[in-house]
Amino acid sequence: MNIAANPVVESNDTVYLKDYQKPAFLVESIHLDIQVYDDYTLVDSTLVMQRQTAGNLVLLGRDLELKNINLNGQDLTADQYQLDSEQLQIIDAPDQVLLKTQVIIHPESNTQLEGLYQAGDLFVTQNEPEGFRKITFYPDRPDVLSVFTTRVEADKKYPVLLANGNLLEKGEVDEKRHFAIWQDPTKKPAYLFACVIGDLAVLKDHYTTSEGREVALEIYAIEKDIPKCHIAMHALKHSMRWDEEHYGRPYDLDNYMIVAVSQFNMGAMENKGLNIFNTSCVLADEEYTTDAAIMRVQSVIAHEYFHNWTGNRITCRDWFQLCLKEGLTVFRDQSFSEDLQSAAVQRIDDVAVLKAHQFPEDAGPLSHPPRPDHFVEINNFYTATVYEKGAEINRMMATLLGKEKFRQGTDEYFNRYDGQAVTVEDWVDALSVGSGVDLSNFLTWYNQPGTPKLQVTAEYDAQKQSYRLQLTQSLKAHPKYPNLKAVPIPVALALFDAKTGEQLTLNSASLFVNGVKDGVYLFDQDTASIEFTDVTEQPVVSLLRNFSAPVNLEFDYSDDELAFLIQHETNGFNQWQAAQTLLERVLLQDHAVDPYIQALKNTLPALVKPDPLLASRLFDVPTEGYLGSRIDQNYQPEIIQQKRNAVLNTLAKALGDFWKNTYLSLDPSLQTEFSQAMGERALKNITLAMLARQGNDQAFELAYQQYQTTQNMTERLGALRVLVWNDAPQAPQALQDFYDRYKDEALSLDQWFMVQAANPNASKASIQALTEHADYDLGTPNRIRSVSGGLSNNPVNTWGFGVEHYIGLAAYLDQKNPILGSRLLQVLSRWYTLAEPQRGQVQNALMALQPLVKSKNVTETLNSMLSI
Repeated sequence: MNIAANPVVESNDTVYLKDYQKPAFLVESIHLDIQVYDDYTLVDSTLVMQRQTAGNLVLLGRDLELKNINLNGQDLTADQYQLDSEQLQIIDAPDQVLLKTQVIIHPESNTQLEGLYQAGDLFVTQNEPEGFRKITFYPDRPDVLSVFTTRVEADKKYPVLLANGNLLEKGEVDEKRHFAIWQDPTKKPAYLFACVIGDLAVLKDHYTTSEGREVALEIYAIEKDIPKCHIAMHALKHSMRWDEEHYGRPYDLDNYMIVAVSQFNMGAMENKGLNIFNTSCVLADEEYTTDAAIMRVQSVIAHEYFHNWTGNRITCRDWFQLCLKEGLTVFRDQSFSEDLQSAAVQRIDDVAVLKAHQFPEDAGPLSHPPRPDHFVEINNFYTATVYEKGAEINRMMATLLGKEKFRQGTDEYFNRYDGQAVTVEDWVDALSVGSGVDLSNFLTWYNQPGTPKLQVTAEYDAQKQSYRLQLTQSLKAHPKYPNLKAVPIPVALALFDAKTGEQLTLNSASLFVNGVKDGVYLFDQDTASIEFTDVTEQPVVSLLRNFSAPVNLEFDYSDDELAFLIQHETNGFNQWQAAQTLLERVLLQDHAVDPYIQALKNTLPALVKPDPLLASRLFDVPTEGYLGSRIDQNYQPEIIQQKRNAVLNTLAKALGDFWKNTYLSLDPSLQTEFSQAMGERALKNITLAMLARQGNDQAFELAYQQYQTTQNMTERLGALRVLVWNDAPQAPQALQDFYDRYKDEALSLDQWFMVQAANPNASKASIQALTEHADYDLGTPNRIRSVSGGLSNNPVNTWGFGVEHYIGLAAYLDQKNPILGSRLLQVLSRWYTLAEPQRGQVQNALMALQPLVKSKNVTETLNSMLSI
């Protein structure tokens, strides 16, 4: 399909992996002196540098006012160096360099939230990937590792002065100002540098590592948020213990600090020993945050802690290797989260995110390999492909190796590369050598885009009592990657007796192990076959168990076979997946919904009490957004919405009294295990929503009662959603009450905005009213996302009045916060799948945006979206 009016030409700013060269100079040490004043900040830097290769001395710098430069004791004049808007270059520099610079920066007017910026009364840094060059001149690239010593000075109205590492000294400058000096003994790249200046309270604890090191743990937040930091502190200690037990990795500094910041583009940042978090990823309390938010806090705490070894101690050689640290660390935090709730439900949640975000990305104009081979703006590659697909590649290798061999491989990696900046090839090689299994063919996954299609056919031979599977893999052609290759696909599978539901023992010469019930077959060719023997009856096969590979599976299950798997599958994920596949057929191919409903009736009685969380997931009807991502042309959001509502209405009626009886039987407050209580709350909210769909006015009374009596945010928000989305008589009063309760709690108030923006009945006027509300703040990413993210939940609204909303935001944020502007614009990336006239209308709107944007972030995203 070629519908772009103007073909996109790659920018002259394009950076290519193939052009990588070592830096001419390394930095042995850096001394920073950062002095913060009300209307400017003075930064003095002293670099001790050593030549590594031939070439000029190049320091990167952006938005810096250079006041002085001194090389080996001599002040340089303007004709002794070259300076432009991006770099400072010294020709014919000696091999040994002591370079001192002084610059002025303006964090108080920095709205892009990169480098050092002011967020309210707090000064904070965000340097990944290229923010440090906005603080001082430096070879700002991840393969330049140095020992940082940092002096921070500010007015005493900012009592907290933090930087990476260990505190060496603190004291007074005069009666108005004070200072602190920090040193990080671990060599690190500049993107891991951090400092925080402000007035914050602190929650303190400690942890003793497996090596006997006593580590001071500190979480900084504003005073009223300190009570919401206890869950994060517990998660941090759990993470430290988990990494020791599963990977043998103890912590290496004397302190570990976390700072909660409301104005922060990312979820969190793993700066060495001084993690900076978005408040949404560190503040957690059942009264103020949902169960999902609490789970996310624990997961993100773990993720940033795990980066200490997979990202900090061993870092990326260049930004093309971003998936090396992020994919591996996401896999590690997903594994950690499996200890916090049902492992099956955790896998369901992870795959749901993958399919909702990464699969559409792979199928659209923003498709790219997990390790891109070129970019214009690296911030645009903090994507689901890099993070989520990167994690899946590591999961596939771990599945293939098993726990013991995977641990041997990771031990080899840590022992070999500690203190170095490395590549994906280094990781795969260490894993191969350590485990004794050659994994080099998995590099193909890193280097090409697209989601493979795995087609499987089955044939049963009653006479031979054999069951044969024929496997074929293929990839959709990609104009920039003409030589796509077959990838290694671990296919986890099981066979079930079609009459009894019993799982069969596998006998096959094709499998690694015979005489087991679960098998993993490595499929790494274009085609292959597996034959099972001693199969006395035609079985039902379960494929890609636990989603063993990130592929689109095509297998001609009958609807009855899928219903069978919902009832008999012993893997919770595949039980859910069977339901999802069956529902997709109902919604996209007009199959009957009866087999799904009957399977639920047969399954739920035995599942609700022991595992309410898994039971709740079996009611996951694919979202309108996900269903839209499965349609490549002539997509009509209104039709999908109508079909989905029809299925939900049928489900509400078909289960009759189940909804009310189940609702009344659940009491999460009696559960002592968080996972069990979370499951009951999830199921309780679903049953309440279904009661409302039955047209039962009593549902609104129950919802309002639940809203008023609970002290739990998940239950309160679930009730509010039912009232607001169904335009219940109690909705206005509940909305006002929610606002009055939480108007001073930013994260809770985000939910107030979100529940209204996500209302399927929202209108252009109601969204505009939210963006004009006194508490809506274009300077706070969380608040923007609460409205824009809520709106994106409803494709009918997104592709209607929402187009103007997202394009307007992208234009506004282009200079104010281009990272956020680029990400919000990506909501419209699959415009080309729409049916006319919507497709043309959105295309014209996107083209009209082109001359209005200037930033590399938004421009690159927009050009890629229009190149389809």
